Amino acid sequence: MNGCGPGRSDEMTVRITLAVLLLASPMLFGCTRDQWGQPVLFVVEVNGKWGFIDKTGTMVLNPQFDMAFAFSEGLAAVMIGDFGTDMFGYIDKTGKYAINPRFVLAAPFSEGLAAVRMGDAETGKFGFVDKTGTIVADPQFDFAASFSEGLAGVMIRGSGTREWGFIDKTGVIAIDPQFSDAFAFSEGLAAVATESQGSSGIGKYGYIDKTGTMAINPQFDSAEPFSEGLAPVLVGDFMTGKWGYIDKTGAMAISPQFDHAEHFSQGLALVRIGDKEGYIDKTGEQVIEPQFDEAWPFSEGLAAARIGDHCGFIDKTGAMVISIQFDEPFPDVVGFHEGLARVRVGGKWGYIDMTGRYVWEPSS
Repeated sequence: MNGCGPGRSDEMTVRITLAVLLLASPMLFGCTRDQWGQPVLFVVEVNGKWGFIDKTGTMVLNPQFDMAFAFSEGLAAVMIGDFGTDMFGYIDKTGKYAINPRFVLAAPFSEGLAAVRMGDAETGKFGFVDKTGTIVADPQFDFAASFSEGLAGVMIRGSGTREWGFIDKTGVIAIDPQFSDAFAFSEGLAAVATESQGSSGIGKYGYIDKTGTMAINPQFDSAEPFSEGLAPVLVGDFMTGKWGYIDKTGAMAISPQFDHAEHFSQGLALVRIGDKEGYIDKTGEQVIEPQFDEAWPFSEGLAAARIGDHCGFIDKTGAMVISIQFDEPFPDVVGFHEGLARVRVGGKWGYIDMTGRYVWEPSS
């Protein structure tokens, strides 16, 4: 998976990528009150229109948008119009437009700024706006990721090439575009890939600091961001290679032995051995033996896990505390945040609390 954006230029790929980012935002689930003291709202779809409920399941903003995404930093991206004629804007928690619809695509706000795409599907470019809708970074990038730790990944396409770099919050290039792939900064470092002459166009992965200096030399066949002091890295190709974990010096902290590995969350990391998934601790010891067909990171003490065609939720002992009953999610939006999780049943989405009780019954 690429770090900051899609590898293809078609409009649908970009839209799906942004939808995953928007829906995966922790603010999708939220808490009773945000940091401004406003109620946290949860996006729902009813009969083809999108609105927002509160944590009790009460409708706060009636379904009226053709698409809506999670609130982030007090604003939510919403879409008006059908595909091809649609435009995105941002609303506040009263439902009033803070930024009128005028963007082809709109990402969630992060650190006070949001990536937006202006222009048509073929020639449109990404820039950044602040919460008043003022353009802070002119639309000039072929893709742009959200800000993290003061920097945002931006991509510029050439003739058969793509190069990733980073800008600061004034829109100035802080790290020149030069990488074939890049992830957001996390814990002071960002995973980046060097150029390659191979068919993929992506070379080895290493990690840079915020000056653009290579802190961990490119040597891995894939790499993920740091979390809780460790980062998953792939040694060898995707077919025969193994995943392990490095520390911030680049030293191998957990030897490559897994067929896949995810970031650490709440002290545990999801790993795959063969065709089953389980969890390890930071010493590399198995805490929950591989037994699930698919699983997700822990959040608030619980993690979604799939056996066969359906999912439930386990605790940190591996016990299934919310029974297997939910469809496999798409996009991968799972996990509890401030007591609620979004789940899918029969192609419809709902919200449950940590007892498994529905706060919002699955709707279209």
